[in-house]
Amino acid sequence: MQIETLRKTQRIWFGCVFGLAVTLVFGWSNGMFAALLPMFVLTQLERWNSGIIVQLIVAVAWVCLQVTFIVGFFQPYPLLMTLAVAIMLLFKCIAMTHKTSYLFGYIGLLMGSILLNFGSFSGFDLEDFIMGLIASALLTGPVVALAFYLFPEPSAKLPKASLAPPREAQTHIDNQRKDHIGMMRQAALGWIIAMAAFILFQVADLNDSLSAQASIFIVLAPMTFVGSMAVAKIRILGTFLGCLAGMILQLTLYSLANNMILFLLGFAIAAGVFCRWLAIGGIKAGLGFSAMSALTVPLTSAFVPEQQDAFFSICYRFSSIVVAVIGTSLAIWVVHHFLVRVIRNRPLLQTTT
Repeated sequence: MQIETLRKTQRIWFGCVFGLAVTLVFGWSNGMFAALLPMFVLTQLERWNSGIIVQLIVAVAWVCLQVTFIVGFFQPYPLLMTLAVAIMLLFKCIAMTHKTSYLFGYIGLLMGSILLNFGSFSGFDLEDFIMGLIASALLTGPVVALAFYLFPEPSAKLPKASLAPPREAQTHIDNQRKDHIGMMRQAALGWIIAMAAFILFQVADLNDSLSAQASIFIVLAPMTFVGSMAVAKIRILGTFLGCLAGMILQLTLYSLANNMILFLLGFAIAAGVFCRWLAIGGIKAGLGFSAMSALTVPLTSAFVPEQQDAFFSICYRFSSIVVAVIGTSLAIWVVHHFLVRVIRNRPLLQTTT
């Protein structure tokens, strides 16, 4: 068991570091996705599974096409755009209620909401962001394959890999989706929160809110009230640890941060601990996922050696995530109790279960 955990740790660590190294060498924008997408996939797998890779690439390409169409044709018409977004997000939430299509729906919901928010601002280069996201998704397959080649699983008999949701939500969704009404309630919960987040970010004109917006959908990932409350606590603590590691890395390197090798080495050392947590599973996996996100995003988006440090970006990230997580938790609590009360007051629906 220890050897299997070690090998999995090595694969996750290699995927994060190698993905980031590729973006640094070729100067890609949005390097965070090249590090986080392989980490996301490798956390779910015990052996190579092309199905997850294909589903990830298709989900990213499809949501990018949908967002491009919606923004391009409906942006001048707010009501039509809201209706189009509502239909798109509804199908993503329905896909999340089925285990085999969960990854497709979750990636579409998360990335689609981020793209819709930033794509609505005139100064944002949506095309560049989409190309960077698609390139990172295409890079994920070779990185994951190389990770399994370099660090193979020692056991000959392995459980069949499944298209599973993030580890933060895993323990809370295994007993879900047993009846039609339950699936409808989960889809409705996800859709209402996703639409509320979309409208909020549009009305409030929040153009620097990637971390906060992502946190909303990470908390929403379990699609249940109990699961979301558990993820909310993990998200805040993991983000704090990741932000702290990012600050320590930046202060340690200081003026040497412009050296790509030293920067990558420092990132690799900090990521080692969090990747170990991801491989262990359970609560530690949730902490590791949030910590790796908090470590990677500011250092790849806001930090420019000798020009701009990421200290204030890291502080803003943590504070915005805390506010987003607390607000999302309250919204999920309200919507959950509202849906439960509506269903209880519908005898016709109760007789069908």
